[in-house]
Amino acid sequence: MKLLHIDSSVLGDNSASRNLSAAIVAHVRAEQPGIEVVHRDLAARTLPHFTPVLAEGHPCVARNGEILDEFLAADVVVVGAPMYNFTIPSQLKAWIDRILTAGKTFRYTENGPEGMAGGKHVIIASSRGGIYSEGPAAAVDFQETYLKHVFGFIGIQDVEFVRAEGLNLGAEQRDAALARAHRKIEGELRVAA
Repeated sequence: MKLLHIDSSVLGDNSASRNLSAAIVAHVRAEQPGIEVVHRDLAARTLPHFTPVLAEGHPCVARNGEILDEFLAADVVVVGAPMYNFTIPSQLKAWIDRILTAGKTFRYTENGPEGMAGGKHVIIASSRGGIYSEGPAAAVDFQETYLKHVFGFIGIQDVEFVRAEGLNLGAEQRDAALARAHRKIEGELRVAA
């Protein structure tokens, strides 16, 4: 079994999504001894904006293939996805642009697009400064809704969120949100792909 661990926060050790994604990976490793883990830190090793018109042999073309192959080989994908300005970080979007590849992860048919990357379990460590899962701000949640749609588009229906929100609403709220997320990881998280 293979696990692909993606981090995208620029906050380093202060990142809630990194804290949660690391805890998820540790939990999966404890439940699945021998699992092979590949970690890709998109903030430490950024990807350029997607430019499909590159000459064959350009280093970016090989890197794009490496990223896609990593994703396709994974049974479980853990994504650390903080909310930046109501959506995902541009680093994560650059990675998504490389895994949404016609003919590899989806195809167009006479009945519309069809996902080709099903069978994976995606666990998203979602962190947000405000509360977006309910109330008036739910209408501007372009983070979790986008990620669920993107993975669904390529055929992945097994998408699970571990969420910590309201992190910027005071230290007490932050601690409580992170504690809830860690309880979910330890008690409710499905591990098998």
